[in-house]
Amino acid sequence: MTSAAEPHFVPVRFAVLAVSDTRTLAEDTSGETLCDRIEKAGHTLAARDLVTDDVAAIQATLRQWTADDHIDAVITTGGTGLTGRDVTIEAVGPLFDKHMDGFATVFHIISYGTIGTSTIQSRATAGVAGETFVFCLPGSPGACRDAWDGILAPQFDHRHGPCNFVEIMPRLDEHLKRGKLRQVDV
Repeated sequence: MTSAAEPHFVPVRFAVLAVSDTRTLAEDTSGETLCDRIEKAGHTLAARDLVTDDVAAIQATLRQWTADDHIDAVITTGGTGLTGRDVTIEAVGPLFDKHMDGFATVFHIISYGTIGTSTIQSRATAGVAGETFVFCLPGSPGACRDAWDGILAPQFDHRHGPCNFVEIMPRLDEHLKRGKLRQVDV
């Protein structure tokens, strides 16, 4: 009788983007929280940057990173609130090929346990752009801890069951290939 091999850890390459008009990269405690957790989990920090609350600047960085074969997932922090300066969701939304509605739901459940009804002021979201996962988190270290510890850490661990993001990563481009095939067939 043979048994199936135990799944092994697979490191994922992350990029972290802070969105802020008021902080510098050196003052970005939310981004630092994410970077620390990414590296402590055994993953790779492939890129880190900070841009202002500007749709074009956010989109330019995300387009560059989602086209980079050395980045598997992008996490943004900041710009998910309700004020006039909060434009991360407006910038990222059009770049998604697929939206991950369940991410916001689970994030709000976890966040509610930490900050109560104040969680409704966040528009945290996630999706897939091309072949890259993109997660948009609030600009607070607490929200970043909640999202990483409660959602992202287990989902980016290949050993997590019954399913996880790592096992579907090789298939994220199926919609792109299918679209190319359809164009050839026409």
